[in-house]
Amino acid sequence: MTPERNVPERMCLGCRAKRPKRELVRLVRSPEGKIFLDATGKAKGRGAYLCPHPECLRAAVKGKRLERALRSAIAGEFLAELEETLSRGE
Repeated sequence: MTPERNVPERMCLGCRAKRPKRELVRLVRSPEGKIFLDATGKAKGRGAYLCPHPECLRAAVKGKRLERALRSAIAGEFLAELEETLSRGE
């Protein structure tokens, strides 16, 4: 019998549900202050996790949890682009 592997879990800022890290989308604020979507999950900087659903993004923005987690203001254009990306399921 093989031992069980520890699956890292993170909490979605929108729905506040704990899920395996690989099921969530990671947003990163780089040391230079740029905010971007981290496809690899390994980019340097301050990270925040969301479920890949636009509803979770809206909830995190409305409650200001995303700005608080990244410790930075987030541009409206970036949020609109991110919501469109999540809607397409990319």
